[in-house]
Amino acid sequence: MDSSLTFRAGIKDVIPTVFGYIGVGLAMGIVANTSHLSVWAVLLMSLIVYAGSAQFIIVSMLLAGSPISAIVLSTFLINSRMILMSMSVAQYFKKESLLQNIGLGSLLTDETFALSMNKLNQTNQQLKTSWLHAANIVAYLVWAAATVVGCLLGNLITDPNQFGLDFAVVGMFIGLLYLQIITDRSKSLPTQLWVVLFVALAMYFLMRWVPGNLALIFATLLGCGFGMVVDRK
Repeated sequence: MDSSLTFRAGIKDVIPTVFGYIGVGLAMGIVANTSHLSVWAVLLMSLIVYAGSAQFIIVSMLLAGSPISAIVLSTFLINSRMILMSMSVAQYFKKESLLQNIGLGSLLTDETFALSMNKLNQTNQQLKTSWLHAANIVAYLVWAAATVVGCLLGNLITDPNQFGLDFAVVGMFIGLLYLQIITDRSKSLPTQLWVVLFVALAMYFLMRWVPGNLALIFATLLGCGFGMVVDRK
């Protein structure tokens, strides 16, 4: 990753990240196939919903015969963390049009958000729409393709977890966190490690009382507050 913010640079920067999309997308397609969803249904879900964890929940809820209202509410709660991420990224595109911002926010994911935060360390805290559009579009297309391929291969693979596909996103985020820590010169290493430890502990305890996705939001907010306390500059 370098300081270039062109469309081509966005494609180049996101390529290592999309391997996580491929692993989880294949698993998603396989699960959907075993739940008797058609390839077209899987493709439309990936293009319209475009949310890995939410799509797994949707498939399981459809299989259980849950009402549409419950599915919509669950999907909203699972993806509500994107509100915080979009707000964080939006500050770098204040001069762009509303349409540009809608386009960027609509395809923003956990992975492209984390990639953007890493990119800021290389570009003097600058982002461009061309770069983020490229990263978002590539990730979007790879996810859709991976879920479709997974659905087509569903009859051949009965248990995707045996290949470790369920760990793909976890491994990817560990790598992104590592890159963020070693490249961010605006904060000291001890400060970053203290915040990471605090958020991890907050998640551990919060998940005892609230659902995982709400715990993630609360832990993020608490982590932001804790970071302001330990870094008072």
